[in-house]
Amino acid sequence: MSVKIRLARGGAKKKPFYQIVVADERCPRDGRYIENIGQYNPLVEPPMVALKEDRALAWLNKGAQPSEVVLQLLRKEGVWAKFQEKTEA
Repeated sequence: MSVKIRLARGGAKKKPFYQIVVADERCPRDGRYIENIGQYNPLVEPPMVALKEDRALAWLNKGAQPSEVVLQLLRKEGVWAKFQEKTEA
C-alpha cells in the first residue's frame, strides 16, 4: 500500500476549498482517507493554509509521498525544510 498526502476537494461549484489528507493512492480523490491533517482555501487573500505540522512530519517520516501541490504547500509552511533536516541528521 502506497500512502500519499494529497488534497481532497470540498465546497460548492466554483468555490472550492480543500482538505489536506493522508490516503491510500488507490482511493478516489474525495473518497476514503486515513487522516485529515489540514485545510487549504485558495480563494481568500492570502490563501489560507492550516496544517497540523506534527502529524504531517509523522506521516512523512513513515514514508508518505506528498503530491506536487501539497509539496509546494509544505515548502511554503516550512514543514518540508524541517523534514529534510531530520532526514539528513
